[in-house]
Amino acid sequence: MTRAEIYKEIREMMGVVPMQFKSLPDSMLETEWELFKKSEAEEGAIPAKYRELMGLAVASAIHCKYCAFFHTEVARLAGATDAEIEEATRVAKFTSGWSAYANGMQFDFNQFKGEVLTACDHMKKQMAKKTGKKTRELVGAAR
Repeated sequence: MTRAEIYKEIREMMGVVPMQFKSLPDSMLETEWELFKKSEAEEGAIPAKYRELMGLAVASAIHCKYCAFFHTEVARLAGATDAEIEEATRVAKFTSGWSAYANGMQFDFNQFKGEVLTACDHMKKQMAKKTGKKTRELVGAAR
């Protein structure tokens, strides 16, 4: 496609040709537009609202004000509430904080994995007690 054809398609979808597409060289424009459409406009395994909340969490963790703004607004467009937006950013903060701590302390990764799997097995058993279901019916196999 020519640059003009791609811009026409972008304008039809978005109402504007965002500056990031205008700045791309001809050799990259079509590829980046196709990737953008696949990531942002096509249905995938994860519903759009949750995909955008995940994008917001990542944007928050990497401190990208451009991505944070984009994913917040598109998440709202997909039906996300203010509470869901706040929670996505809080999860990013929580995960980033524990990541910094665990990496800084240089915990043994194999021991960590074993502890997580043990905790998940325990929690499945606790859930089974509360619901009366067999453990394997809950959450599927953890491993």
